Amino acid sequence: MSKDLYETLGVSKSASEDEIKKAYRKLAMKYHPDRNPDNKEAEEKFKEIQKAYDVLSDSQKRAQYDQFGEAGIDPNQMGGGGFGGGFGGFGGGFDFGDIFSQMFGAGGASRQQNFQGADLRYDIQISLEEAANGLKKQINIPSHEECDVCHGSGAKAGTSAETCPDCRGTGTIHIQQAIFQLKQTCPRCRGAGKIIKEPCVKCRGQGKLKTSRTIEISIPAGIDDGQAIRLSGQGEMGSHGAPAGDLLVYVSVKPHDIFERDGRDLHCELPISFTVAALGGEVEVPTLNGRAKTTIPAGTQTGRRLRLRGKGITSVRSPLQGDLYCHIVVETPINLTERQKELLMEFEKISTGLERPQNPHQRSFLDKLKDLFD
Repeated sequence: MSKDLYETLGVSKSASEDEIKKAYRKLAMKYHPDRNPDNKEAEEKFKEIQKAYDVLSDSQKRAQYDQFGEAGIDPNQMGGGGFGGGFGGFGGGFDFGDIFSQMFGAGGASRQQNFQGADLRYDIQISLEEAANGLKKQINIPSHEECDVCHGSGAKAGTSAETCPDCRGTGTIHIQQAIFQLKQTCPRCRGAGKIIKEPCVKCRGQGKLKTSRTIEISIPAGIDDGQAIRLSGQGEMGSHGAPAGDLLVYVSVKPHDIFERDGRDLHCELPISFTVAALGGEVEVPTLNGRAKTTIPAGTQTGRRLRLRGKGITSVRSPLQGDLYCHIVVETPINLTERQKELLMEFEKISTGLERPQNPHQRSFLDKLKDLFD
């Protein structure tokens, strides 16, 4: 073990027992032989991880290692003492079953590893109108199906899998080192407990074939950008009869030309002429379900917000309809005719000196300037 044990597990020398155990579980899951078939590099890495955990999970051995380094765990360098002979200092046969039972199911590396199928992700983009009203949509997803020739056995037609002679069908073997006993997945059958001597020609012994399938998904009304829909059992099929994974459909809502969404509420800009702003009037307002009418109060300024109740959107968690907020923008006219200019100049003249304030923001600004310079 020339490599530092703490470095092997990716933890610091001050790591707690819980941190060491978590690091070991994570790495063991990644490099376990069942998940890396025919991968010698992963197999060697797995052995290194196990050896590092053997020492660092035992307080006495860890203290010896921290003090003497490799010499503290090598019996040949400790005069045959070390920890009571190699890895036998655990005081009995140590079984990794308790660790692997948490990672791979009851019984640890048991007969015929059954791995649940992987989850699949599908991204879909919809419009704001579709998000508001909900929709049903058919999608194609990659998948596997049971081989129709071997019916999932992986064996050639007319043959069958045989019991593994190394593990005798248990899927595990035991390695004895002094009084230390290690149970690991059988490398010959890789935990299946059976060996296929003549694999199926069509699926090459996998028992399943790559394909695609079409399913219909229901997107609920009120779904928001970034939310996901989980469809249980619609993911990748499991191995050896294990359940399939789930399908996660992530929803992306396209930006809208008019509206911006804030939860259940909608916001939009509503441009009006300065005549309507000054005199007031009734104007049409766009909504997701057509047009509505609202009244503009006389003297409305840019930035005023009008609220239309119940013209917003629902959410997945609440059937209550939100509101629509219209943010007023008073437009200044452009491309004026000569007659329009004359009328505006006349309006400016007759407005000057009136006792009644007609430009409240301007007047307030001028008063503040006067106070500032005085």
